[in-house]
Amino acid sequence: MNINRPEFPQFNQNMLIAALDRYDFLPRFFRLAIVNILSNLMVPMAGLISVAFLGHLGDIRHLAGVTLSTVLFNYIYRTLGFLRMGTTGMTAQAVGREDEEAVLLTGLRNGLLALGLGITILILQYPLQEIGFALLSATPDVKASGLAYYNARIWAAPATLLNFVLIGWFLGREQSGKVLVLSVVGNGANILLDYLLIVRLGWESAGAGLATTASQYLMLVVGIIFVCQEVRLKQIRAVAGRLLDLSALKACLALNRDIFIRTFAFLSTFSIFTNLSSVMGTMTLTENALLLQVVTLAIYFIDGLAFATESLAGIFRGKGDHEQLSFLLGISGGTSLILGLSFALVCVLFPYPLFGLLTNHSEVLDTIDRYVSWLLPFLGFGSMAFILDGYFLGLAEGSAIRSAALSATLFGFAPIAIAAWLFQSSHLLWLAMSLFMAARVVTLGVQVPRTLKG
Repeated sequence: MNINRPEFPQFNQNMLIAALDRYDFLPRFFRLAIVNILSNLMVPMAGLISVAFLGHLGDIRHLAGVTLSTVLFNYIYRTLGFLRMGTTGMTAQAVGREDEEAVLLTGLRNGLLALGLGITILILQYPLQEIGFALLSATPDVKASGLAYYNARIWAAPATLLNFVLIGWFLGREQSGKVLVLSVVGNGANILLDYLLIVRLGWESAGAGLATTASQYLMLVVGIIFVCQEVRLKQIRAVAGRLLDLSALKACLALNRDIFIRTFAFLSTFSIFTNLSSVMGTMTLTENALLLQVVTLAIYFIDGLAFATESLAGIFRGKGDHEQLSFLLGISGGTSLILGLSFALVCVLFPYPLFGLLTNHSEVLDTIDRYVSWLLPFLGFGSMAFILDGYFLGLAEGSAIRSAALSATLFGFAPIAIAAWLFQSSHLLWLAMSLFMAARVVTLGVQVPRTLKG
């Protein structure tokens, strides 16, 4: 009987290596995710404190004006979020290939793009102001406060966009600790400056805008210091000749274009949802706004997992480690689903005490439980959709997320949203949003198997 005994130790050794890789992966993934979640939560915390400072002024028009102007900035900066997302995936893949020059070139190319876009925003600040405030309805005094905030904050555009790139570059290199430091510095400075300029000096909405501008530049300085600790001028000179490489620039711009389209479709869907809620009446708008607050909070947590997925998916793709990609999807997807459903379930089980923290209007609290169960499918599908987005962003497959977002908006959301408008039904409106998330899961999910092939 001929038994090839040497195969058994080799087989056991391979199994042991795989098991050790997975054991190492779990703390690696959750360390990234937790730090990212903490970084994300700094943003709403700073926002809430700023709102509190403005809300305690003698005239409420300053809070209303800043809220109005923030809508415009959200559209500008969220649509340019590709600077962060595109940088992460391409950087992570270069890290996986151990290509230090490509890591540096990715940051430099996207940094130049961010600087160019930031300067363009400054040049076009007055046309943007005219168009934006023409579309936003408000009384003259509220609009005046909004303009004061806009005129002060707009000067932060170059710093804000460069910070997007720095955050994406650090995430792509698994340096989420530095991202947390940047978040603490930027948001912490914003809170302190808000207190100084709004409360102590009484500069009202203009003070809020200046606080944001100064904090963004401070954040940029700290980020540049982090970069200078690792990158030397001679390294930049060594790759400068490849900075404007035509094929690399085309790939970079194509990825950023696809992410831009994806983000625009996403923002448009939520904007239409809000506008249709408004058409259905003040009560419906209020109820849906409260439910969206829960959604927003859940997304801050889920995005922490999605950012970790981006970083590791890119690195594993760069290494050609498809087995780890599969394991990553299983862990991140399962964790995200549990997290999303947990948020929804708590709201379904305890709607009155939870939403009572957000409003004391009994007529809203008495009726919101009719719609709160929609958080289960919305956050269930949504939690998976955001992870799949992060996965394909890490793989730098912009066309996949672009097509998924457009298909979800046009075929998942739009038909039912039209029916919701015709029948004036908030239930149909939430069904449309749930189908939007489900369509993203399906259209991205069917493409996963091809990404796992060697």
